Amino acid sequence: MADEEGVSLEETPTWAVATVCFVLILISILIEHLLHLLGKHFQKKRRKSLIQALDKIKSELMLLGFISLLLTVGEKHIANICIPKSAAKTFLPCESLSSSDTEESTRCQQQGKVSLLSREGVRQLQYLIFVLASFHCLSCILTFSLGMAKMRRWESWEAETRTFEYQFSNDPRRFQLTHQTTFGRRHLRFWTEQPFLRWPACFLRQFFNSASKVDYLTLRHGFIMAHFEEGINFDFQKFIERALEKDFGVVVGISFWIWLFSMFFIFFNAEVFNNYLWLPFIPLVMLLLVGTKLQSIITKMFLDSHDKSPVVRGTFLVRPSDHLFWFGWPKLLLHLIHFILFQNSFQLAFFAWTWYKFGFRSCFHKKTEDIVIRLVMGFLVQVLCGYVTLPLYALVTQMGTSMNKAVFTENVTKGLKRWRVKARKNLAHKNNYSPSRLSLDASLSLDTSTSFSIDASPSFSLDASYSVKFDRPMEDEAVVAIDIAEQDRSHEGTADEHEKVNSFDGFDTNKMT
Repeated sequence: MADEEGVSLEETPTWAVATVCFVLILISILIEHLLHLLGKHFQKKRRKSLIQALDKIKSELMLLGFISLLLTVGEKHIANICIPKSAAKTFLPCESLSSSDTEESTRCQQQGKVSLLSREGVRQLQYLIFVLASFHCLSCILTFSLGMAKMRRWESWEAETRTFEYQFSNDPRRFQLTHQTTFGRRHLRFWTEQPFLRWPACFLRQFFNSASKVDYLTLRHGFIMAHFEEGINFDFQKFIERALEKDFGVVVGISFWIWLFSMFFIFFNAEVFNNYLWLPFIPLVMLLLVGTKLQSIITKMFLDSHDKSPVVRGTFLVRPSDHLFWFGWPKLLLHLIHFILFQNSFQLAFFAWTWYKFGFRSCFHKKTEDIVIRLVMGFLVQVLCGYVTLPLYALVTQMGTSMNKAVFTENVTKGLKRWRVKARKNLAHKNNYSPSRLSLDASLSLDTSTSFSIDASPSFSLDASYSVKFDRPMEDEAVVAIDIAEQDRSHEGTADEHEKVNSFDGFDTNKMT
């Protein structure tokens, strides 16, 4: 036993123990400091969504540490669990190998049974869980980096919308037929109105010029017309970037159902399933299906607008709607991408773990085609998801009925929150000094005028009125109207000016998601 488990701390020099502890603590502090510096950098750049994603990564690391601690503490107890030999011979990843002669396995053998999971198996499982989570985080970072790199060219497209040439060519006073527009020439084809031809065409189109310039400009125009006033100076590219950063915080996390699916993946690695022939292809098939659906949504928006009117005034107008998406739920596509990235990460992580622990030609990958299929599929899904599907997802998912909260810059969001807190305080102050018991029938009228630019701070002109009714009728049957005026009147002088240019007049905040 002593030879198998090695020398204990009782027979180890104290300087050796202190040295190992010092190195481990130093590495941990260094990693923590690097994460802290990264968080400060995001805070300096005002990237709140990335800060939240970083916090989620930290929580995942903490969860992994807790799982590793539980496995270490329960290592002996797990090995003491004995199961029948017949059950131990089912669903093996490899052919039956020689068993170990540890204390726990010897005790189970005396009962005619075997250990549920040996101590060595528990240690190897710790490696697998850590490698899986690490690969998932790295895969998400690489995927979103590729997507952001491709979306860099959208900045020049957004800048083009502010030029005189663009405004002249898209003058609302100009009328065209649908097939004369650039968007119409791209989507009005012989296969457009045939569903059995549309899907194959959309499947192929995602590989050739997906998320093209004309698609970006048309969807941008449709989004602005659906949620703002015509002619507003709105940076759609920055909005998509903020929304994608927020989605990154969702994808980088590992939720309960994701962990649950990982258990199924481990189960299907039994030799009897021959999983290398079908499991690596699941992420690729799902990814191609999502990309085809996104392209189909753009074509469907074109058909809906074309059917309503063959004449176009100015720019071709598409109408955002949730019914274009599966089950009327645009966020479903985000969860599918989350699942695709995780499953692909699992394939690569499992291959890396088996290579490190058992060698390149282990029983897990005895066949050459197994290795080739896993590596090629993993690389292909990674590139397609980051460079093709993700930019298309970032553009198309903004065309739902509701609007993402990322439409507001951080300055505008902070201003709205400050106004909300101050309005509640003023309302509570008025209620405390009311001459009689009040029953509030409050209707809040908000006229928020905002100069909407990405880097500019917002200015507000707030006029909140509450109509308050008494429990018992007054003599003149009047209704007391309490006008709550803001204490800070520094922006009143410019309220009318902002109302004319880039205002939120008529903006429906109930459409926020």
